[in-house]
Amino acid sequence: MSDTSHRRHPGGIPRRSLLAATAAGGGALGASWLLTGCSGTNGGTAANAIPTVALAGKPSSGGTLKIARPPASDAENLDSASSLSAYEYLGALYNRLVRVGSDGNLAADLAESWEPDAKAITWTFHLRRGVTFHDGRAFTSADAAYTLRHILDAKTASPQAAVLAPLVDPKTLRTPDAHTLVVPLKTPNAEFPSLLTHYNCYVIPNGSGTSIGRTGIGTGPFKLVSFTPAGAGRVTAYADHWQGRPVLDAIDFYSVADTQARSNALLAGQVHLISQTNLDFATARVVAASDRATIARVKNAQWYVLPMLTTDKPFNDVRVRQAMKLAYDPEYVLKVALQDAGSAGWDNPVPPSDPYYVAQHPTHDPDKARSLLKQAGHEGLAVDLYTSSYDPILTPMALAYQDSAKRAGINIRVKTASADSYYTQIWMKKPLMTSYWYTGRPVDQLLNQIFRSGSSYNETAWSDKSFDALIDRARRETDDTRRRDLYAEAQQKIMTDGGEITPMFADRLVGISRKVRGYAEHGFEFDYLGIGLKGA
Repeated sequence: MSDTSHRRHPGGIPRRSLLAATAAGGGALGASWLLTGCSGTNGGTAANAIPTVALAGKPSSGGTLKIARPPASDAENLDSASSLSAYEYLGALYNRLVRVGSDGNLAADLAESWEPDAKAITWTFHLRRGVTFHDGRAFTSADAAYTLRHILDAKTASPQAAVLAPLVDPKTLRTPDAHTLVVPLKTPNAEFPSLLTHYNCYVIPNGSGTSIGRTGIGTGPFKLVSFTPAGAGRVTAYADHWQGRPVLDAIDFYSVADTQARSNALLAGQVHLISQTNLDFATARVVAASDRATIARVKNAQWYVLPMLTTDKPFNDVRVRQAMKLAYDPEYVLKVALQDAGSAGWDNPVPPSDPYYVAQHPTHDPDKARSLLKQAGHEGLAVDLYTSSYDPILTPMALAYQDSAKRAGINIRVKTASADSYYTQIWMKKPLMTSYWYTGRPVDQLLNQIFRSGSSYNETAWSDKSFDALIDRARRETDDTRRRDLYAEAQQKIMTDGGEITPMFADRLVGISRKVRGYAEHGFEFDYLGIGLKGA
């Protein structure tokens, strides 16, 4: 699934005022809903009219940032390892051992440095000194080791366990001193530290597995005041944070069910930031033209896909999968669905900014697609494509693909399902559907988590033992050039044989108040330490 996986407190926004804001702003914004991406007219002009960066300048010290987020499951919690974690809170409350920097390379977090042995089978992490958790206890190697064991514990049901379990035996972890963690691997992996950058890998206190979902005790720049699953919550500045006190005094989180209601709350000045919401372009233009709000644009932040279930007919035939990819023009889908605010995907899930990205790809060829379908006995193929309003880009993408694939004689019947049950009733259940993911995963994680045989996130159920062997070889390869070649070969195999149709990478259009300064986002989270408000 896409990465989606609070009640009252002083100063809270009552639900009635949010509904009032929706009604008050519904004239302009409600009308804009009819203009979203599927027409594709004047796409370049529309995309260029939207700001490309957040407002510059230094924030004032103090103040409370108000964030509107989509409602989540009533079972969501603050355990970062859990599949039900409340994502918006994680970067505020916790740190990881290793993070991904804004340049896409690994950067130090709670681990100051790390190195492998000659065969990349044993990794040693040197941990930062002088770090404390929110309850005052010192961060040590015991906490780092416990965090890994907690992720790997079957009772935690962490999505990251499937990535780490083939590599790490929790019984072999060593802590020779309070500031050193040694991780012996089952097999060599030259990219192992990159796997610890995932949002399931935030460090928690030793022994806190049964309570962390409620307490949120971490080493991050903010500490928890209140949290309600699928409801409101509040965090306040942690003055003893190892990087210094954050700019803000506090962050308030509000759960608002409807995209339009979140946007209208922003336009009404009731919130400063909309999280986990990629605005459609008509709405983004309304927001950018307002005197209270604007748009922060995050380049290629999401990748959009049409997963084909490779266990179901007709997509269990590789010729049909290849035809579905050759039949459409990614550049056309990009223009119509995204109005050119993004990059063509060409069925490669690795984003163009990734150091391992390969640009070579099969070209759009509807005649070859026809030929392949005829060979497979599916000439004049007609299939249902399921979509929903869960994300505003899904349906425009489906309609653009439908239009483009006609040239190959493919009849796509677009079916709109309920957004509320889309990821429980449609995703990974229907033979052809729409979906999206956040970029920012290191290549080893991306290929293993979403494309390896048997992975719980393998949304096409594609199983190719030669592909699995290829990414295993890449993991073990310590020579950078040879490892790059292996990852390139893996990408080519996904493009030609895999079940994912990847038309495009999308810039995420984030609704943000004109008061916000210091907004910088990378890999599904922003800089909680430096963000603030002008005139707070």
